[in-house]
Amino acid sequence: MEEHPDRTPTAHRVMRQDDNGNRFLLARGLTRPAAEAMAAEFEARGHKQLYWVEREEPEESEEPAQPGEPGAGRG
Repeated sequence: MEEHPDRTPTAHRVMRQDDNGNRFLLARGLTRPAAEAMAAEFEARGHKQLYWVEREEPEESEEPAQPGEPGAGRG
């Protein structure tokens, strides 16, 4: 799926899963082509691990809205 030209490109990350099912973040904030190239490079090394690309979701604020701020008192 192509990004709309008027929108900010979506960031992608490269993930790895080892033989024990543990998942690790290898890189983040990449364009999709760069993330896919990195995953392909790791796969080409012949390790018996799984590599894949995920779209990163916009980060949500960890702090709740304070009274008087936009979004406060809703819910």
